Amino acid sequence: MSIRAQAHGEGAALRTLSGTLLRSVGQIVLQRHAGTGACLLAALALCDPRLACAALIGATTANVCAVLAGHPDDAIRGGLAGFNGALAGLAAFTFIGDAPTALATALLAAAAAGWLDAPLARGLARAGLSVYSTPCLVATWIWLALRASASSAPPSPAHAFNAPFAADGAVPHSLGLALRALAGVLSGVAQSEFASGAPAGLLVLAGIALSSRRAAGFALAGAALASAVELACGTPLADFDAGLAGFNGALAALATLTLGTRTAFCATMFAAVLHLAAVRCGLPAMTAPFVLASWCAHRTTSVAR
Repeated sequence: MSIRAQAHGEGAALRTLSGTLLRSVGQIVLQRHAGTGACLLAALALCDPRLACAALIGATTANVCAVLAGHPDDAIRGGLAGFNGALAGLAAFTFIGDAPTALATALLAAAAAGWLDAPLARGLARAGLSVYSTPCLVATWIWLALRASASSAPPSPAHAFNAPFAADGAVPHSLGLALRALAGVLSGVAQSEFASGAPAGLLVLAGIALSSRRAAGFALAGAALASAVELACGTPLADFDAGLAGFNGALAALATLTLGTRTAFCATMFAAVLHLAAVRCGLPAMTAPFVLASWCAHRTTSVAR
């Protein structure tokens, strides 16, 4: 083999690997697009470079486990085998402040998510359901439970981001409220990948739009609707500013947009209610409300047909 042919083969392999990793990150917001993944990584790096590294570490680990487990090549190349690992890595670095502990936990949780993905996907497919972030949730809940049993204090997020554009009296009151509302909704879009802040939300939204402008519109509308529901039910403004009130709604809207606007609206509302219930009960729900709401929407639609 000539040096040129060898270099071409290595370049193609590198492009395949990078494309797989980027699509793995893009699948966090249910988009099979490398450009989406690049925008999401940029949003994470804007908040904290460690989060971008955590997503790549988790995606790489899960994809390696998927290859070893014999997952289909198309699922791996499409990012379906790696995004739960990316989420698991992000969860570890979000809830654990100590970097070495977070890294070890991220590797173990991402590996577990990678191994769990295929059997969970097969079992859920028999019921006509998608796996979504279930492997990440299972892996993360396990280590959260173990960590809680070893410590009397529950884990708290290691990263807190201030929402820009908050009303502070520097602008007219009505404009300040509008800017704060927009920043909170965009932050809700960003929280779909454990980021926060309006700039990060804009990057995530731009990444989704690269794959589908309709999906970007649904994500923004879902975050706005869920935030409105939770604020009306007494969610603190600080949680709204951080995006914690809107991210499950954004994901639910993305997961159900193919079912029609009315179904997506109902799924978003249900996800917000489930998230509120989990918060009131002190449970680390993360993306579970969106998963449950999306499952209900898809099952209800399939039964109606």
